[in-house]
Amino acid sequence: MMSMLVMSHSIMGTFRFIDLFAGIGGMRIAFEAQGAKCVFSSEWDKFAQITYERNFGEKPYGDITKLDIEQVPDHDILVAGFPCQPFSIAGVSKKNSLGREHGFKDKTQGTLFFDVARIIEAKKPMAFLLENVKNLRSHDKGRTFEVISRTLTELGYDIQVQILDGKFYVPQHRERIFIVGFRRPIIAEMKPFLFPAPESVPPKLKTILEKNVPSKYTLTDGLWDYLKKYAEKHRAAGNGFGFGLADLDSWSRTLSARYYKDGSEILIPQQGKNPRRLTPRECARLQGYPDSFKIPVSDTQAYKQFGNSVVVPLVTAIAKQMVSALISPQRATA
Repeated sequence: MMSMLVMSHSIMGTFRFIDLFAGIGGMRIAFEAQGAKCVFSSEWDKFAQITYERNFGEKPYGDITKLDIEQVPDHDILVAGFPCQPFSIAGVSKKNSLGREHGFKDKTQGTLFFDVARIIEAKKPMAFLLENVKNLRSHDKGRTFEVISRTLTELGYDIQVQILDGKFYVPQHRERIFIVGFRRPIIAEMKPFLFPAPESVPPKLKTILEKNVPSKYTLTDGLWDYLKKYAEKHRAAGNGFGFGLADLDSWSRTLSARYYKDGSEILIPQQGKNPRRLTPRECARLQGYPDSFKIPVSDTQAYKQFGNSVVVPLVTAIAKQMVSALISPQRATA
């Protein structure tokens, strides 16, 4: 008898996935590179929706909290880069006193992770990939991560968690936590999943820089003087705040969504001139997006979008390992 995993895959011809908190589609690029097909996407930010639609030909569903489960197609893999939020313990003591179990609906209600969990519960995908900031593990004194991991386990999944640095795939130090889960009946039918090993030689920042960059990206004298004085003030006080003048033969600091404000976290030195910001295209490259990726929004929105995005080659490496595990069962027949 053909196993459930092999039967599902052979009928589909390819794995189907959904893209939640999709941003501008970095996770989608990664899974499509493995031959998987996106059957649903969700992203509430209207400017991110514009970029997503221009590149993938579809506008993501908006507010996931208003999403009816019936609107979500069946899928094999769920991917999501959900925001980090604390979980309220309101009501837990009352349920304990009544001797009632408080499941994930009680523990996670009111957070965006709840919407991830309710879709997993209803649709029961074979696997999922969740991405978040590194400090998810310590957020709210560890309670946030504890609730998330317990919830996913109670929903019937074995999970693996690892913090990975994007600097081995792009010239940017960017640590993120990745949670990979496989539904328990599937585990016996697949080879073990392993997170990807880092690339041996990290790329250099100078490899992603454009030539003949417009002067508008060069810092004004006023802003450059302000940043130097601000850095000196905090240096004298023993703090670590300040601008980041990049080493072009190394990797950059982490690109954040606030980069649009002054670009101070990653400044590119220029001979005989004030340093400059990265261009939006350079930010795209810093996250591993191909040059064919369209940027239809303003610089301000583009900086926010790439600062909120994922390192595409890193997620691609994880997606490759996940798909490889799923399509290489230990037993094809029983």
